[in-house]
Amino acid sequence: MTEIYELIFEIGLMHYLIVSGSVFGLGTAIALGKRSAIAVLMGIELMLNGSILALLAFSRFPQNTSGDAGLVDGHVFVVFILSVAAAEAAVALALSVLVYRKRETVDLDRINLMRW
Repeated sequence: MTEIYELIFEIGLMHYLIVSGSVFGLGTAIALGKRSAIAVLMGIELMLNGSILALLAFSRFPQNTSGDAGLVDGHVFVVFILSVAAAEAAVALALSVLVYRKRETVDLDRINLMRW
């Protein structure tokens, strides 16, 4: 009986990849479907989080590793992606605030900064 419970409750690589793909797909739908700059930024952040989850899943379930160095690679990539995502969020939010001060909207269809 305990063997059945172990088979049912064992979370494998496929489960992580399904959740990762779902989060990435949701982020893509939000980034492409919304008109607000803030919502587009939130969609991009979801896409980054989906890729982070996939990297962590691949580092959690290694296929061929010749030592302990293979287990750390995914975590190193995650640190780099998180630092880039934090910098991207800070710059994008600062630009959104500047655009809002100038144009008084964050609707991407109404913002046309190339015109005087």
